[in-house]
Amino acid sequence: MDFFIPAAMAQAAAPAPQGNPLVTLLMFAGLFIFMWLFIIRPQRKRQKEHQELVGALKKGDEVVTTSGMLGRVEKVDDDYLVLEVADNMKLKFQKVAVHAILPKGTIKNI
Repeated sequence: MDFFIPAAMAQAAAPAPQGNPLVTLLMFAGLFIFMWLFIIRPQRKRQKEHQELVGALKKGDEVVTTSGMLGRVEKVDDDYLVLEVADNMKLKFQKVAVHAILPKGTIKNI
């Protein structure tokens, strides 16, 4: 019944050629440099800019949060801030939720 299954001849596998370890090391170094330049460094720059933005918050600033909520800063604590989002409606947010500081008068124009 060997009609459907062709006979395979076993051959001794040739040993895999050994590459130059310096080439492998240079590839990993190049990959690390690529990741640093195009992924890690820009992300750290954005984090630093956001921390400076959050650190500069003060009462009276008009801000937009990451959820899209617009409001005027009423109170700033260490980790939280209170936004007045409508007349007599104040909400408490974490400072890191602030996405951007808007120019003065933006909320009135909307």
